[in-house]
Amino acid sequence: MAAANPAGTAAPIEWKIIVEAHERIRPRIHRTPVLTSESLDALAGARLYFKCENLQKTGSFKIRGATNAIFSLTDEDVRRGVVTHSSGNHAAAVACAARWRGTTASIVMPKNAPAVKCRAVESYGGKITFCEPNVTSRAETASRIQAETGAVMIHPYDDDRIIAGQSTAAKELLEDISDLDAVLSPVSGGGLLSGTCLGAKGTKPGLKVYGCEPERADDAYRSWKSGKLQTLESSDTIADGLRASLAPRTFAILQKLLDGVLLVSEAEIVAAMKLIWERMKIVIEPSSAVALAPILRSSGLQEIAMAQRRGDGPAKVGIILSGGNVELKL
Repeated sequence: MAAANPAGTAAPIEWKIIVEAHERIRPRIHRTPVLTSESLDALAGARLYFKCENLQKTGSFKIRGATNAIFSLTDEDVRRGVVTHSSGNHAAAVACAARWRGTTASIVMPKNAPAVKCRAVESYGGKITFCEPNVTSRAETASRIQAETGAVMIHPYDDDRIIAGQSTAAKELLEDISDLDAVLSPVSGGGLLSGTCLGAKGTKPGLKVYGCEPERADDAYRSWKSGKLQTLESSDTIADGLRASLAPRTFAILQKLLDGVLLVSEAEIVAAMKLIWERMKIVIEPSSAVALAPILRSSGLQEIAMAQRRGDGPAKVGIILSGGNVELKL
C-alpha cells in the first residue's frame, strides 16, 4: 500500500488497498471475537453481534490503523521516528506499533487524558508531551515536535493508511456474520466510522451503517445534517475517545457512504456501558458504549428504519465495541 496522500483530501480507498492492509497487519493483531447476548437482544428487540475490539492488542481498534501506517513506512521514514496526537487509544497503538517496527514514538496527549491511557503509552515506550485539552493545541504541539525532530506524522484519522487499517474490523465482522442488516460504530475523527463504511459496504453493498455520537460532541451529526464540515474545539463528554472532529478526508467518505448519525446522552452512555459489563462480563470504555446506546431506546430500531427484517425475524445488527481502556476505581 502506498504511503501517498497521508493528509488532506485523498482519492477513494479501493477495496484492494483494504485487503492489502488486512494482510499486512494480520500477523500482528488479534482477530477479535464476535460475541452475543440473549439478554441484550431482548432489551433491543434485535439480534446484536458485538465486534470486540476491547479485546484487541493495546485494548482498542486503533492498533489496526497504526500498524498499517507504520509498517507502510520506508526504512528512511522509520529512522526519523514517528509523532502523533491522541487522547489515548491511538497514542498507545502508535507507541506499540513503533516499538514493533524498531522506531521511536513522540506522543502528544491532552493533560486531562485518562491516567490508564497515559500509563499504556509509557509501557510501550512512547514519549509523552502534554498539551491543553483542545483540538488546536493538540495539532500545534504535534506539528512543533515534528518540525523539531523530523519525525513522520501518523495522524489519528486523517490518513488513508489509518482508515484502511480501521476498515479491517468491519471486514472481519462481515466475514463472520454475513447477513447483518446494519452496523453501528462510534464516531470521533471518523477514522473508524469511515473505515467501517468501507469495510462493511465493500463486503455487503446494501448494508446500512450508522455513526453513534455523544450529544456533547456532536460535530459529526451537525456535519451530516448540514452537508458542511463542522468542528468542535473541545468537549467534556465521558466518552473521552470521541472528542475529536471529522477531517475533510473522513467527512468525504461519510457523505458518500454513511446512512446517518445517532446522538446519545451521557446518561445513556453510562447505562449502556454498565449493561455490557453486567450482562456480557467484559470491560468496555464509554466510547464503545456509544454504539450500543441508541438501539436500547424504545425508538432505537425505528430510528435506523429497520424495526423488523423482511419477514424473517428480528433485525441483525453489528456493533463495533471500539475499546476497553477505562480507569476502574473501587
